[in-house]
Amino acid sequence: MATHSFRRILELFDSYGVEYVVVGGVAAVLQGAPVTTFDIATLVKVDDANAGRLIAVLDALEARYREHSALQPTLQDLKKGGHLLLMTNSGPLDVLGFIGGGKRYEDLTDSVTTLKVGDLSVPVLDIEFLIEDKRALGRDKDLAIVRVLEAVLRRRG
Repeated sequence: MATHSFRRILELFDSYGVEYVVVGGVAAVLQGAPVTTFDIATLVKVDDANAGRLIAVLDALEARYREHSALQPTLQDLKKGGHLLLMTNSGPLDVLGFIGGGKRYEDLTDSVTTLKVGDLSVPVLDIEFLIEDKRALGRDKDLAIVRVLEAVLRRRG
């Protein structure tokens, strides 16, 4: 595997026109939270056109399932709208069809902000909704990040 490059993943999503939002730890980092994350999690629009674009990206990334490295994700897998936990030639990638409470891409249009990352415009889940999502998950690791995200919000004023 190549050196992890979340930027390359984002560049490919952008160049292929994938409709997505960065969620999870990378969304937190991009909004100023001092947290560590090992994968990039994306919430994707689940429809035929976007699935076609996304499968092309996953092919370019040589994506394989993390638990079953001999298996590649298929177009049918993407259309199911579940969670695909993948390893790519640019690092770990989670492709999610929904997040907390069953919210899908279309449900979050008012909870997304676009951030500049170099010359890329990256759609990212707002920190307020990220807090809500992490709190709803309720896992210890998510609740620890909630406290950090709340501190970032307070610091913003």
